[in-house]
Amino acid sequence: MDYEMGSAGLSHLSAAGAAAMVDVSGKAATERVAVASGRIVMRQETLELALSGNAKKGDVFGVARIAGIMAAKKTHELIPLCHPLLLTKISVDLEADPALPGILVSARAKVLGQTGVEMEALTAVSIACLTLYDMLKAVDRSMRIEAIGLMEKTGGKSGDWKAEGEQPAETPRA
Repeated sequence: MDYEMGSAGLSHLSAAGAAAMVDVSGKAATERVAVASGRIVMRQETLELALSGNAKKGDVFGVARIAGIMAAKKTHELIPLCHPLLLTKISVDLEADPALPGILVSARAKVLGQTGVEMEALTAVSIACLTLYDMLKAVDRSMRIEAIGLMEKTGGKSGDWKAEGEQPAETPRA
């Protein structure tokens, strides 16, 4: 049964609609980079607490950064049919934005491999935002996680791609 580009042109489905991991063994190993970003919007007082370092659960920026990095490394355990990758770099940056008010989160993932790292970058941003929420929810349950998306990717057969329009967070450089 052919699992490459099956039902409706989706690579993770056979012609019969069965789920399958894509065989990437025939692809060349190239450098691939993906940048994702998102944000968490909160009350001004909550942002000030996060910046002060006096949150009950500790250093919210440091813990969220570590959580994002750890999540990127475990993406294949969280998302079905996602290939395990030997990441060569993952960075997670957080920046306070008083105009929201909130925190901008961005992640840059890099690999020398046969498949892209978009899911790793997106997972890093998502988990970093969720960690911020968890660490600050005792003082602000109204926080909103927004605008998580892929900002750019480079490498691979499909080539380079960059999002158009507003980018919710600065893109870190590895």
